[in-house]
Amino acid sequence: MEYKSFIGGAWEETSASTPNINPSDTSDILGHAAVSEAADMDRAIDAAHTAAVQWAASTPQQRFDVLDFIANEILARKAELGELLSREEGKTLPEGIGEAARAGQIFKFFAGETLRQTGDHLASVRPGIDVDVTRSPVGVVGLITPWNFPIAIPAWKIAPALAFGNAVVLKPAELVPGCAHALADIISRSGLPEGVFNLVFGRGSKVGPQLIGSNKVNAISFTGSVPTGRGIAAECGQLLKKVQLEMGGKNPMVVLDDADLDIAVDASLNGAFFSTGQRCTASSRLVVTEGIHDKFVAALEEKMTALNVGHALRSDTQIGPVVDANQLQQDLDYVDIAAKEGSKVVGGQRLNRDTEGFFMAPALVTETTNGMRINQEEVFGPVASVIRVKDYDEALAVANDTEFGLSSGICTTSLKHASHFKAHAEAGMVMVNLPTAGVDYHVPFGGTKGSSFGSREQGAYAAEFYTTVKTAYTLP
Repeated sequence: MEYKSFIGGAWEETSASTPNINPSDTSDILGHAAVSEAADMDRAIDAAHTAAVQWAASTPQQRFDVLDFIANEILARKAELGELLSREEGKTLPEGIGEAARAGQIFKFFAGETLRQTGDHLASVRPGIDVDVTRSPVGVVGLITPWNFPIAIPAWKIAPALAFGNAVVLKPAELVPGCAHALADIISRSGLPEGVFNLVFGRGSKVGPQLIGSNKVNAISFTGSVPTGRGIAAECGQLLKKVQLEMGGKNPMVVLDDADLDIAVDASLNGAFFSTGQRCTASSRLVVTEGIHDKFVAALEEKMTALNVGHALRSDTQIGPVVDANQLQQDLDYVDIAAKEGSKVVGGQRLNRDTEGFFMAPALVTETTNGMRINQEEVFGPVASVIRVKDYDEALAVANDTEFGLSSGICTTSLKHASHFKAHAEAGMVMVNLPTAGVDYHVPFGGTKGSSFGSREQGAYAAEFYTTVKTAYTLP
């Protein structure tokens, strides 16, 4: 399979390509992805810039029809797309199918939003003058997406961009070209005018600067690492370009003495280790009060060590592989760092299976303090650490003692503590008796502090980024 860039309504050949390797079985090459150059990105930007005016003038019905077509095909093919996703990213097959379905649901939601766009008609403070407040498309939007949700995150950026009348240039992560190509193929048959949607594969260092620096690109939406996000923010600031960033997390799960032990263990197990811990919302810090600490750790260790790590497509697999060799080494290095810091580590070793892949046992790190590197730096793997605290007040302070602020959770049966935590947790999303990972597509997604910058993604709040407000005065 050749994964080609899609520019101006045509699939583009390139002289170089890179293999798409299955992390569950490195002998399984799914295909080869184009390696585009700066000139290819320039052509994609020009195509989007030319097409933007036409799409901005499209009717709500035209936009609905396009997005609804995309949604219907994704949902009809969710099993096929989910298997592709699991093969190239390493999620278990149920997780892969679930993510593909989520992408379809996102397009369905924003198809509906095309028909729900509203404005305000107001009387001026000056007699006889009317005021209309409406939203207009931003123009050309550059979308830079990560490897860990290779179809859902592109969907939740592309769908609102198109729904609100923008043209798009998508730069997906190099590790997961298959899902981006499949999504582009569906979009190419949706009736969207040529040039409104463009896909450019290639190394970020080669094509990213063109996308971010072009004066024909009006906005950048990025999901990825903190250092890259900060660099993008700085450049967009210099260019006075609209920017939206979703970056890292070091999410706490607080477990209080009065928590239901089974609920707390299951929520922590899911949040910390499912999807191989490769979620920016993962529960990487488990902040546990001393009265329940020992029981909680013992129960979580038992369930964690019983998890079956294996090939993503096998029906008995609960945890798939790490995405690639570099990420695996980073995860193993952090486990080693934690041990050298004086922590106790259960699990965390590389595993051998009957296929050559990037398998790692989930790791639980205990006897830690919040100042340790394992509790301050994002690992982005199946690694969670436990921090023992005295009471709720100390738990809240520790939970907030991080440069990140994406998702924060608490397990408790106390309405008083749950209500106080929801109000005072320094995070964009708060979960009570639920995993920190796992969100809905019709409500806003995003964080505070170093986790996010700019307006929220998803739901009706997406309009804040993908449109600009216009105020018009009329003397009838």
